[in-house]
Amino acid sequence: MRRHPSPPATGIGMTKGKKMIRRFSLLGAAALLAMGAATGALAQSKTLRLVPHADLKTLDPLFNTAYITRNHGYMVFDTLFSQDSKGQVKPQMVDSWTTSEDGKTWSFTLRPGLKFNDGTPVKAEDCVASIQRWAKKDTLGQAMMAAGAELAATGDNTFTLTLKEPFGLVLDALSKPSGMPPFIMPKRLAMTDPNTQVTEMVGSGPFLFKRDEWVPGNKVVYVKNPAYVPRAEPADGLAGGKNVKVDRVEWVYIPDGNTATAALMNGEVDMIEQTTPDFLPVLETNPDITLGTSVASQGMVIVNSLHPPFDNQLARQALYHLVNQKEMLSAMGYPEKYRVDYCPTLYICGSPLATDAGAAPYAKADPARAKQLLQEAGYKGEKVVVLYPTDHLSAPAVMVLTQNMKKAGLNVDLQSMDWASLAARRLKKDAPEKGGWSVFLTWGGYFDASTPVTNPWLSAACGNSLPGWPCDKELDTLRTSWIRETDPAKRKDIASQMQVRAYQTVPYVMFGEFKPVSAVRGLKHTELLKTGIPVMWNIEKP
Repeated sequence: MRRHPSPPATGIGMTKGKKMIRRFSLLGAAALLAMGAATGALAQSKTLRLVPHADLKTLDPLFNTAYITRNHGYMVFDTLFSQDSKGQVKPQMVDSWTTSEDGKTWSFTLRPGLKFNDGTPVKAEDCVASIQRWAKKDTLGQAMMAAGAELAATGDNTFTLTLKEPFGLVLDALSKPSGMPPFIMPKRLAMTDPNTQVTEMVGSGPFLFKRDEWVPGNKVVYVKNPAYVPRAEPADGLAGGKNVKVDRVEWVYIPDGNTATAALMNGEVDMIEQTTPDFLPVLETNPDITLGTSVASQGMVIVNSLHPPFDNQLARQALYHLVNQKEMLSAMGYPEKYRVDYCPTLYICGSPLATDAGAAPYAKADPARAKQLLQEAGYKGEKVVVLYPTDHLSAPAVMVLTQNMKKAGLNVDLQSMDWASLAARRLKKDAPEKGGWSVFLTWGGYFDASTPVTNPWLSAACGNSLPGWPCDKELDTLRTSWIRETDPAKRKDIASQMQVRAYQTVPYVMFGEFKPVSAVRGLKHTELLKTGIPVMWNIEKP
């Protein structure tokens, strides 16, 4: 048996943008911040205010893959393992673990003294139930279960994982940082059907969710969890000690980029998770503000494969011929230093699996070819419902794509809404003309897009619950082969084969790469620049 103890603790449009910043715009931010403002003793506490990229409406981190819900999950819940800034797996709630030589038997021991925020101790049975619920929704969890995984609590603080066949991604699965991280919750909540949302926020993470102060469309409030005991190691990415150095965190939802920028410059908020690109030149000239980029993100056009016209892969291929990566990213406002004008790979340019296999036919936009493919697909003028999130960075790119779709003869119905509403709407399987949808845009960060198993849309597992519902048995078979293969060179070859197949069957359309830019004012430390996730621990506010 190979024993793995916890690591020992160690010591430790530019001019226009400027003109748009007006003093009166601060009134909007001030009004938002004034609602529910702390009084009395709370006024003396240290409060960190963040402008999130979207409004929080879904609380259950296993209900969807929306990043705003994932970010909420990291505030309230904790994970068994985490990944540091280099992607290396480190223990988090786990104290030590053992692995059999054949990799089929794993034993885990939890750190002593772990508690949920309702005062109950964290037990092994909670971890087992949480992993089982997660594995029913997440593609990596599903792959682990397909290897015959069985979990069992062997004591209050110990549990085992046994496999019928080797699965080399056990720790990768249990430390999955994004999409749907395997957050741990009490067994009584983890027994909830994965398709039913858990609304009681009981976790063992560093913060408490203040439901009584939650105002959807305005503000989310968290306070320091006094029962949380951080690890002794220094923080690094999502790993190490999650030391909370403020008393209170407020997510202040300000969808207008002008107002959010003004609020940051005036010191009314401390951080903007994702700045509106138009205002980057203004922020770059302010000596009190620090801009930062983390890992690259991949733009994604998600298509509904269940209903015409995109139930036909020729129609889906047509969308690739309507995508000009530089045009769409430029429309979003990203200067050259924050974007890649053309990236052919579905695995993030510069990543270990990056390849141009299969990309050649789509290197340049070709509206005439798109129109021809739609005719070959038998397109009969069906309504194509495009979801347009007015408060999302992708909104300008949606408009560019929509214009190109209309030029190719598609009957486009553009429907406006906020991102939170879109996240709920995309779960509907109804036909577009009956309240469903055809197309929406999103993006996947490096953690999600850089491998065949972490990119849920690339897996295309038939019968999955993923919005768009891509289904391609050949892609899914290749993904299984990639998981089972241990030779790095062969794995890279399989990944290339997957990309060739994906460009043919089109489970989604990639529209380029960019780096979201965060902006902070007066903060001494943040792990956001290492992870791309706005974690609120280890941040000092003077």
